[in-house]
Amino acid sequence: MNGELIEALKQLEREKQIDPNTVLEALKSALASAYKRNYGGVSEIRVDIDPKNGGIRVFSQDWIEREGEEPELVEREITPDNFGRIAAQTAKQVILQRIREAERDKMYQEYIDREGDIVTGIVEQSDQRYTLVNLGRVEALLPPTEQVPTERYDHGTRLKTYIVEVRRTTKEPQIIVSRTHPSLLRRLFELEVPEIYEGYVEIKSVAREPGYRSKIAVASRDPSIDPVGACVGPKGSRVRMVVSELRGEKIDVVEWSDDPAEFVSNALSPAKVKEVKIDEDEHTAEVVVPDNQLSLAIGKEGQNARLAAKLTGWRIDIKSESQAKEEAEATSILEPSKRDVIPVSEESSLEESSIEVGGYMEDNGICWAIKSSGERCTNRVRPGSSYCGVHKKLGSRG
Repeated sequence: MNGELIEALKQLEREKQIDPNTVLEALKSALASAYKRNYGGVSEIRVDIDPKNGGIRVFSQDWIEREGEEPELVEREITPDNFGRIAAQTAKQVILQRIREAERDKMYQEYIDREGDIVTGIVEQSDQRYTLVNLGRVEALLPPTEQVPTERYDHGTRLKTYIVEVRRTTKEPQIIVSRTHPSLLRRLFELEVPEIYEGYVEIKSVAREPGYRSKIAVASRDPSIDPVGACVGPKGSRVRMVVSELRGEKIDVVEWSDDPAEFVSNALSPAKVKEVKIDEDEHTAEVVVPDNQLSLAIGKEGQNARLAAKLTGWRIDIKSESQAKEEAEATSILEPSKRDVIPVSEESSLEESSIEVGGYMEDNGICWAIKSSGERCTNRVRPGSSYCGVHKKLGSRG
């Protein structure tokens, strides 16, 4: 048995990367407990295992007190004749336990590094309490709080999930996965869009109502690449693959902008926006849309406006054009000085108005445009332009 023990420890080191010294120390402790359980009568014992030949010896330990001297520890060998059978059985149990512990630790280390990543698994069991997803070597837990209300997880269904957390337990590591996390959408686009994976296009923010609708804001680090077009793909092929994986969840891809007014306007897509008034102190955005676009801008049960607010981080107040005019008339807003602005005809929209460049402009960085309500736009101008992001078309037609 002794030679077999040493060979088994060497094999463990080769195949499982388990330190033989760790197993030997655990085996010594287990053999000491086994001796006390089978033979008793000894308070303290020590087990010695020769790492070269596997020889096992048992020693009793007693403290001897002599008058006028310090207590002395005296050891006496008490190895039983038939201790080899007990040692072999104990060694087998200890080695198997160490193998299980090493495999659990290795699995934990493997998945702890994958937190925030996507994994593909197969649904094994699903009920009202939880859903188990088989990832191959380990099972992941999909709690009810991380499940999409509109999805059914039938046995055998292949599923992509997002690893939220990996917990160390006394058994296998517990892996918590999600189908509702906003980063699941981010990772799916990274898989489908090479420009995102390679870093040419960046996902700036994600807003999601799982199972119903999502919005992502993207920006390009390369001026020659259209970030929205790259994410949508030829004939919508790329975004369609993500929608398919999310089982029909609608996705709006919008262009990110460092101009808050333009970003808010883009985020309310597919609705068309006429005016955006930014209040940086209150961190609010007042949006004016054509009367026939009001319901589209708000969305079903306020979904579009709610997602736009999450995406941009601004509190958004949406009004129709007629509502804005009524409020402007009620508050009797004073006409701004004509030397500060270029007026826009009330009979035409901002996009359709022609601009006659001339006059004077105060160097205060405020947009030149006059809104249909008669109030001057208070947004900051875009670099190299006299207009903000919402009214930028006016400059191009001047």
